[in-house]
Amino acid sequence: MKKKIVIYTKNYCPYCKRAVAFLERNNLEFENVDVTNDEELLKPVSKKTGVTTVPQVFVDDEFIGGYDDMVALKKAGEINEKFGIEE
Repeated sequence: MKKKIVIYTKNYCPYCKRAVAFLERNNLEFENVDVTNDEELLKPVSKKTGVTTVPQVFVDDEFIGGYDDMVALKKAGEINEKFGIEE
C-alpha cells in the first residue's frame, strides 16, 4: 500500500541531503518541503513534534524522526512496513 511521505528540509543541511538520498535510493515518492527561506513553514511542524531541527520525516502523518531514525528503522528490519516498501 502506497504511503504518503513528507520530509521537511533545509538546502544546506547534510542530514537532509542524506535523508532525501535514502528515500530516492528506495524508490519512494515523497513531498520535500524546503523550509530554508521560510521558518514559518516549520513552526507548526515543530510545535507538533517538539523537534526544531530538520530533516523531519512523516509517513501518513506519523512523525518518524530524522535521517538517523530512518537508518535505525532499516537496521531493525522495520523500514519496509513503515514506509510501505514492497519487496
